[in-house]
Amino acid sequence: MSEQTRHRPDGGAPGDAAALAGALARAQRRALWIAGAALLAAAVGFALDPQQFYRSYLTNYLFWLALPLGGFGFVCLHNMTGGGWGFVIRRILETAAGTMPLMAVLFVPLLFGVQTLYPWARPEALAHDALLAHKAPYLNVPFFLARAALYFAIWLSVTRLVTRWSARQDEGEGPRVRLTRRLQLLSGAGLPIYALTVSFAAIDWGMTLEPEWFSTIYGMLFVAGQGLTTLAFAVIVLRSLRRFEPLAGVVRRSHFHDLGNLMLAFVMLWGYLSFSQYLIVWSGNLPEEIGWYLNRTRGGWQVFGPALIALHFALPFLLLLARRRKQSAAALARIAAWILVLRWVDMFWLITPSFFPGRFHLHWLDLVLGVGIGALWSFAFLRRLGSWPLLPRNDPRLAPLLESGEAHT
Repeated sequence: MSEQTRHRPDGGAPGDAAALAGALARAQRRALWIAGAALLAAAVGFALDPQQFYRSYLTNYLFWLALPLGGFGFVCLHNMTGGGWGFVIRRILETAAGTMPLMAVLFVPLLFGVQTLYPWARPEALAHDALLAHKAPYLNVPFFLARAALYFAIWLSVTRLVTRWSARQDEGEGPRVRLTRRLQLLSGAGLPIYALTVSFAAIDWGMTLEPEWFSTIYGMLFVAGQGLTTLAFAVIVLRSLRRFEPLAGVVRRSHFHDLGNLMLAFVMLWGYLSFSQYLIVWSGNLPEEIGWYLNRTRGGWQVFGPALIALHFALPFLLLLARRRKQSAAALARIAAWILVLRWVDMFWLITPSFFPGRFHLHWLDLVLGVGIGALWSFAFLRRLGSWPLLPRNDPRLAPLLESGEAHT
């Protein structure tokens, strides 16, 4: 490492910093233009068909919400366990978690579509459905909004604490060991908080689209899906950033191998939970339980189940078994991109048949809003990513890893 590089707090040379800033600025401009064009088209779609707008918005909002929430979950996991794999993507994860204020703002349009989206929110439905009337103490609009406010209050608070204390650690404010200990204590509480709040939010925003149906696994499916989405995204971003200092001097094939192993684990977890939910419903064969699957196995939806088994589980599982693919940044990034596409397809299959049971329906707003929300989120992510070093150099746990060679081999 050069003398000029050694004196920089982030370990990168000025030229590297300028190149990174330029690359991020160009990507931000592209993301902003794409977001503007897509959201303008979405506004036209809202004027033409408000009901379809809210349905498409919900699907895509839940897909992109996985990144800040999953980022927070993995930051907590790494703070508790350590390891070289987490240090190389920690800034990516923390940056994703730091976009939670934007996701809170983007939730606002859904507040205006509650009665459009959820049958239990319509007064006339309660009068004609005894089951909905029985569930009314929980499934009512004021309590629904109060729970949503609670979820975001928790998510905003914990993600702010994690990112703020990590930034203070970078700036050298206060004893590094004490800040690290604080992060570990917060993360120890944050992991169960994350799992519980995401599970309840998934039930509120997804499962109650068909309020007669219930599953105890539904919330954990969202947790597993968010973990897989976040890992795939982190691999793609790390591959793009690894040529910039200080990551260029740290990231090695072993890191991609570790991340590939984590992706494989979450592919198996998602497959296990999906199959477990189906097996329980199939073996019970109760009228109040099988309707959810019947809506997704007729009228064109029936191709999605086998396709997800083959393309979301079997194909990534087989590809990620090969060590050479996991150690290749390019190969692993291609697998990660494929997984991201299938994660959107899975979210589409979870949500959209609730509105069109037994009849396949794909609207252009489904795609436009996915691009628009994603581009807007990417702009916020890229802008925040350039505001701090790409590697937490002041974390006292990193130096021993670098010296021992674990972060280099």
